[in-house]
Amino acid sequence: MADAIDDEGTAEAVEKALGLLDLDTKARLLSGQDMWSLPAVPAIGMRSLVMSDGPIGVRGVHWTADDPSIALPSPTALAATWDPELARRAGRLLAQEARRKGVHVLLAPTVNLHRSPLGGRHFEAYSEDPYLTGEIGTGYVTGVQDGGVGTTVKHFVANDAETERFTVDNEVGARALRELYLAPFEAIVKNARPWGVMAAYNGVNGSTMTEHRELQQGVLREEWGFDGFIVSDWLAARDTVRGLKGGLDVAMPGPRTVYGEALAAAVRDGRVTEAELDEAVRRLLTLAARVGVLDGAAPAVAPADRPGPIDGDALAREIARRSFVLLRNEGAGGRGAVLPLTAGAHGGVRSLALIGAAARDARVLGGGSAVVFPDHVVSPLDGLRAALPPEVQFSYAVGADPTDELTPAAQGFELRAVVRAADGRVLGESRLPGGQVQWISDFPEGVSYEELHTVETVGTFTPRESGAHSFGTRGLGGLRLVVDGKVLFEGEQLPPDVDDPFEAFMGSPVPRGQVELTAGAPVEVSLTCAVARPEEALLDAVSFGLLHRAPERDAEELLQEAVAAASAAEVAVVVVATTERVESEGFDRGHLRLPGRQDELVRRVAATGTPTVVVVNAGSPVEMAWREEVAAVLLSWFPGQEAGAALADVLLGAEEPGGRLPTTWPERLEDAPVSAVTPSEGRLVYDEGVFIGYRAWERREGIAPAYWFGHGLGYTDWAYEAMDFTPVEGDGEALGTVTVRVRNTGARAGREVVQLYLTVPENDVENGTQDDAEDRPVRSLTGFASVTAAPGETAEVSIPLPRRAAEIWDGTKGAWRLIPGTYTAEAGRSVADRRLWAPVPVRTTA
Repeated sequence: MADAIDDEGTAEAVEKALGLLDLDTKARLLSGQDMWSLPAVPAIGMRSLVMSDGPIGVRGVHWTADDPSIALPSPTALAATWDPELARRAGRLLAQEARRKGVHVLLAPTVNLHRSPLGGRHFEAYSEDPYLTGEIGTGYVTGVQDGGVGTTVKHFVANDAETERFTVDNEVGARALRELYLAPFEAIVKNARPWGVMAAYNGVNGSTMTEHRELQQGVLREEWGFDGFIVSDWLAARDTVRGLKGGLDVAMPGPRTVYGEALAAAVRDGRVTEAELDEAVRRLLTLAARVGVLDGAAPAVAPADRPGPIDGDALAREIARRSFVLLRNEGAGGRGAVLPLTAGAHGGVRSLALIGAAARDARVLGGGSAVVFPDHVVSPLDGLRAALPPEVQFSYAVGADPTDELTPAAQGFELRAVVRAADGRVLGESRLPGGQVQWISDFPEGVSYEELHTVETVGTFTPRESGAHSFGTRGLGGLRLVVDGKVLFEGEQLPPDVDDPFEAFMGSPVPRGQVELTAGAPVEVSLTCAVARPEEALLDAVSFGLLHRAPERDAEELLQEAVAAASAAEVAVVVVATTERVESEGFDRGHLRLPGRQDELVRRVAATGTPTVVVVNAGSPVEMAWREEVAAVLLSWFPGQEAGAALADVLLGAEEPGGRLPTTWPERLEDAPVSAVTPSEGRLVYDEGVFIGYRAWERREGIAPAYWFGHGLGYTDWAYEAMDFTPVEGDGEALGTVTVRVRNTGARAGREVVQLYLTVPENDVENGTQDDAEDRPVRSLTGFASVTAAPGETAEVSIPLPRRAAEIWDGTKGAWRLIPGTYTAEAGRSVADRRLWAPVPVRTTA
């Protein structure tokens, strides 16, 4: 990555531009002009700076399928690759997408930790471990900024759950804050030099984050040397003066924010100084220079230095298969591993049954602000059908529907939104692949919020099944729903009574009626909305949607069809999944069970005796009480647009499942060491301290998780043969280097992730203090590296051992403190499968 810090010419251009601005313009620059952009200032040669959501794809300024986006696998999937260089390539692709869409800054990555398995948005974050999170996040940020596009590392900080996220005050001890929650931000700031950070909705230890001077100005800027801008999460900025003095540079979205006119008035009133305002504007102008929208300043990365074109489909497929975690691979009756499958003649599988609603309609991304519209999605059904040779008998059965609720109109619908003025004139149109209008200050071309009066979702629906199809609505405004000439509803839909403004904006599903339809016979559908304009609304927004549910079939009949299909096949592949009502931004989970009768489906298919492979299509942990009853369990996460193609690659052995768990998976929710996500009287106390994830599990006696952090099988075997530690002298960043040699003992080439953990000394006391020993995790991840080798070949990796691994945060001194003693470096395949050991003596220096 090109150096983010600017040369003297850039600094001069920024100072020159700053000197030409009057007070009102400076204050306006720090306030969004709409949902996604900051205003242009032609007088200084600054063009409008555009931001966009971008964890797995770049949406752009319009939430529309008219400009489709590549959909990469979810962030948990990216972390499961344990490959920072692959994350960097993902970032470079997203930078390419951003430039194509006119976006200068991505609102990503999310580096909050998986504190509890109930976190509803964990699919958008990386891991329970701060070191792995920091490494993957560093790769992602570096890649995006390689392409000349900015990032905003988020959500700073301790935004680890969704319940009451706008108002909760998270009480986090000093050690946990430093050693866990701040750690990935620190690593990314120091190693990737991000151009932005996003301040979270929540508070930490009594101060809301957009006003948290100690963490934003003190830790982030002064201690870590962060030189980028801080932007609020959307609608998170609450107070003009406290925000600016606390370090918040930009308040989004606009045009109504606590900055702009209010900030100019605060300067005139003497509540903040113009020098304080100038510091924020200077950081914003530096960002503008870095991304190339400020005349007279060279961008941080010249166009000629950006990476070459990247094939998005190919990279999405590669990341997906590299992320799949093979949790279990046992053959029935001692016949060896069931995967990979060989298909067709010469002893291969001659018949295969694919089962599960998610096999036909794959869930490829999580709900909320991470949603994008890819131009195609390869389902498991599509992918396997295309990959299997014609001589293999292939069948499909739904088996069990994961939801009994109405869902956005997608499969079989061809819809567009037609926007009209009060006099009936058509102002503009937009395609709607999911039947939902979700416009926030980003309307179709030719449409202004002031002029639009009605929006009509209109088009056709071609059913896949005959029977009584259910339809419904969500959103705000006066609605009229017509299906095949039948009026199902006409009236007003009011906002739900919820605290989260985004959930209120999206609305709750409401059933409106049923219509008998015939499979394959298209019918006309329309949903017209007379747009609501609440006086208290902070944003110019339109939100409503058409919902649908296919005819409800008898659940027992569906299960019997699946059993029959499995009984007639040599192998059954069952795809189970969560839904958007289970994992999404805006709410946390209440349990870890799969929705519907999917657990029963797995058990009944497995009971047929047909070797059963279960593919788990979920962004974070689910309970799998049946896991020992099936031949194989493959975790596919939310695998992006090439889901089915990647799944076929892995199941049929063209590629190895490359993933390792970035988060420990419990057997049952009640076993999880940390599960609290619901505040009490506005407070959520992180009373577990530094013990989350595997750090907490290792303190448990008699209770083990289903699968440990770092676990993942491949299609070959590895022997760990040798390990050495070479120390370095002095007080540098590293204690030394660990070298590990492994051998591929299997029959095919493969990739191994060598994981390095550091175990604390049994007696790590200093100056007679026992607290350190009792309050430190048994071991922690301190490094990892990937190797590839052909059968019989050896490979060697050298992994630096960071000094921080032997330090704790001393809250009394407000500094890191090295704890001397003889540590043990352990190399292995997971936190619970450690193969080699080496002593690591740590001494304090005079």
